[in-house]
Amino acid sequence: MNAKSFFFGLITGVAAAALLQKPLAASTFKQPENVLHKVKSQFKKNGPISGSWIEMKTQSYAKGPFTYTVYKGGITRNLATHTEQWEFIADAKTGLVLETYVL
Repeated sequence: MNAKSFFFGLITGVAAAALLQKPLAASTFKQPENVLHKVKSQFKKNGPISGSWIEMKTQSYAKGPFTYTVYKGGITRNLATHTEQWEFIADAKTGLVLETYVL
C-alpha cells in the first residue's frame, strides 16, 4: 500500500464519519409513539383513559441542575364526576417519565 492510497482511505473514513454522525445521533431517541404507548399503559392501571397526545418534536427541559431532551404529551381521563387532564414530560432517550401534573 502506498501513501496515496492510505491518505485517500483516511480522508474517506473521516468524511463518512462526519456525514453519519448527525443521523446516528438523532436515532438514539425513542419514537414518540412508543413513549406515548408506555405512558398510556401506566395510566390505564388506574382506570380507563379517553384521549392522549404527544408532541413529535423533542424539546429541551431543565430540572434542577440537569437538562434533558424530552417529549411532552397529555392524557385525558373521564371519571364518574369529572374529567381529568394530565400532562407529562418524558425523556426522549429512555422514555422514562420525568414529571406528571394535572391541569
